[in-house]
Amino acid sequence: MNGNYRHTQRAPLCLLIYGAAVMFLVLGWALRNESVIQWIFPPTGLLMLVLAASFHHLTVEDKEDRLSISFGPIPLFRRTIKYENIVSIEVGQTTILDGWGIHMSFRGGWGWNIWSRDCVVLRLRKGILRVGTDDAEQLSVFLNRRLSDQEPFHEEDET
Repeated sequence: MNGNYRHTQRAPLCLLIYGAAVMFLVLGWALRNESVIQWIFPPTGLLMLVLAASFHHLTVEDKEDRLSISFGPIPLFRRTIKYENIVSIEVGQTTILDGWGIHMSFRGGWGWNIWSRDCVVLRLRKGILRVGTDDAEQLSVFLNRRLSDQEPFHEEDET
C-alpha cells in the first residue's frame, strides 16, 4: 500500500526568514570591524538559512504501516505515526494562535503546520495531532480509507 498518498505543501513565509538571514549575513560582512557584530550576525544568518530551508515545505506521505510528516527540504523536523495508533480523523481548522511550525496547541495536542488554516485532526491513542495541509479533504479520505483496512483496536491489544 506504500505510495497511495503523498502531498507537499509549500509556504511563502520561509521567504521572510531567507530575507532576514541574508540581511544578517550582509550586515555581518558590512560591519565586520565591529567585534560583537562579527560574532553574532553571521552565525545568526546561517542559523536562519538552515531554519528557512527546514520549514520551506511540509510533506505528508504514506509509508506502508505509518504516516510520515516532514518539513524540508532539510529534514530536521519529521515525525511518523503508525496507522494502528490513530483512533479517529476529522477535517478541522487551526486558529491564528496556532501559527505555523511545530508547537503545542492551545486546544490540546500538537500542531504541525506550514501555511493554511485547514488541517486534519488526528486523535491518537495518546494525544492529538493537527496536521496543517491545503489538501485536508483528500488526506482525510485517504486516512479514513486506510484505517478502515486496519483491524479494530481493542484495549487488551495494548499489553
